[in-house]
Amino acid sequence: MKKILITGGAGYIGSHTAVALVNSGYEPVIIDNFSNSEKSALAGLSKICGREVKCYEVDCLDRSGVEKVFLENDFSGVIHFAAFKAVGESTRLPLKYYSNNIDSLLILLGTMSKFGVKDIVFSSSCTVYGQPEILPVKESTPRQPAESPYGNTKKICEDILVDYIKSGADSRIVSLRYFNPVGAHPSGEIGELPLGVPNNLVPFITQTAAGLRVKLTVFGDKYNTPDGTCVRDYIHVMDLADAHVKSLEYLFQQKNNFYDLFNVGTGNGNTVLEVIKTFEKVSGQALNYEIGPRREGDIEKVWADTEKINKVLGWDAKYLLEDSMRDSWNWQLKLGKQ
Repeated sequence: MKKILITGGAGYIGSHTAVALVNSGYEPVIIDNFSNSEKSALAGLSKICGREVKCYEVDCLDRSGVEKVFLENDFSGVIHFAAFKAVGESTRLPLKYYSNNIDSLLILLGTMSKFGVKDIVFSSSCTVYGQPEILPVKESTPRQPAESPYGNTKKICEDILVDYIKSGADSRIVSLRYFNPVGAHPSGEIGELPLGVPNNLVPFITQTAAGLRVKLTVFGDKYNTPDGTCVRDYIHVMDLADAHVKSLEYLFQQKNNFYDLFNVGTGNGNTVLEVIKTFEKVSGQALNYEIGPRREGDIEKVWADTEKINKVLGWDAKYLLEDSMRDSWNWQLKLGKQ
């Protein structure tokens, strides 16, 4: 059974990817500093997987701590999620984002090289496209200037990976530019659990519906979109997790010194108001929301062209927006019973 290291594996996407790895016959090993995740996610993972998933409480900026994990495990590959990811916060605290997101990748690549681990799937983002001139965006779509320091860290990390391969590195790398992850595991055992006030739309929706937040603010309704609110490509987290497993298996088949990248989305865009209305429909809850000013760093609209990942990896999004909203609400209801 191949061991796969997941950095930030107790987080939202990482924990669901751990489930997908177990379901595909791999043994995930997590490292996480729990700066934006809860240890309770590990209990949920154990319930779903039927066994404990090994986890080290290690910061990816701690080189010696990361090396110790590699010493104790024979890894076949790495999936790198660990990063700060709040667009708004990154505009206020850019140095925090540049230091953490870039240095952690450099330390990880150096450690992988030292221990002879070749394969890594990197968690990139559609933010590298900025506000694209043509939609939907393809992998070949030129990257625009980043709208936030967070987005810029993802661009820089992609450039580091490309330069690393150009240098002749004995490594195989896939960058996944994914769009807006939503939903939760259908069991309700794990889901998105932000610490403090959520930065993402859907947990704010579910917390408002559950009475934990007084109201939801929609940031702007004068954009050039069907209803004036921002358009995003919302992908179910289990579809996204599956894309990481397929990316790893794709890398295992490649020759050394290899790089590729894929968009991971549904290929459809939904406005913020469409997401709200879909949630109200599947949950039966009327949501208290208001229109507020635009938020710095937000782009107007973006969604994916998924032809490449469909053809090359044989991956397709299987969940609908209704499924994502239903699973998110069931997760929130389960949290309320704990």
